[in-house]
Amino acid sequence: MSFKSGFIAIIGRPNAGKSTLLNALLHQKIAIMSPKPNTTRNNIMGILTTKDTQYVFIDTPGVHKPKHELGRTLNKNAYVAIDEADINAWIIDITQPFGSGDGFLLNRLKNSEVPCLLLVNKIDLLPKEEVIKRLLQWQQVYSFDEIIPLSALKQDNLDELLRVIRSYLKEGVAYFPAEMVSDHGENFRISEIIREKILFRTEEEVPHSIAVIIENREDHTDKIYIQALVIVERSSQKAIMIGKQGSMIRNIRIAAQKELKKMLHKPVELELYVRVEKNWRNRESKLKQFGLQELDE
Repeated sequence: MSFKSGFIAIIGRPNAGKSTLLNALLHQKIAIMSPKPNTTRNNIMGILTTKDTQYVFIDTPGVHKPKHELGRTLNKNAYVAIDEADINAWIIDITQPFGSGDGFLLNRLKNSEVPCLLLVNKIDLLPKEEVIKRLLQWQQVYSFDEIIPLSALKQDNLDELLRVIRSYLKEGVAYFPAEMVSDHGENFRISEIIREKILFRTEEEVPHSIAVIIENREDHTDKIYIQALVIVERSSQKAIMIGKQGSMIRNIRIAAQKELKKMLHKPVELELYVRVEKNWRNRESKLKQFGLQELDE
């Protein structure tokens, strides 16, 4: 059997299940997840290599109406993935109606010359009859190359998804070593896990105003020491992050340490500091410093 390979952009609106799908396909946590829109801020590659195929999935930020420079950059990076992919996999939440955001994204996809697969996610949340009804509605929207119902959370129909994707990939070489699962290093994943714990524990504007920077890391035989900086935009957000008598920052630290221990297979001692950088989401220099700059087309 010939070897196939290619890049598959996973695109969609915020909270459609892009990161959940990536993690399910790779059977490990590559991208963080939370109920908050725009949890994903970077284009994250997840690499799945089998005996005859290398699938390079690109988890992209959810396309949305931007309110600041960061939002505009996230959209731009999603568009770069669409333009450069071998296959576009548009994931939608079956429980949500077709909206203006979908229309905007569809117009962008229509301009792409590569196969477009519609992944209809969260089918576990509706009765079978309703799923069929909504699948028929989506068939009227556009002549997708394939429509694949699935549940990323329940890992339902993912083997079929991989089979369909492989049928559209071309013969090629392995772009990455077989053991490589992501293009992002360990420190990126550490900072994302810390940010995930903040997303789950904070509300309103705070989660979107956070950036996490790994300042220092020391690996010892029995323990790993990590110092991380949490960036916020306002003093009021810093107060929320620290919490009454340091309770919030302590809870975040403990939760992050627990998951990092699993990931790194060693006890982790984590120190967190909070610093205010006013209006950082609208400052290109800060976006670049925090690893959130625009990708080149």
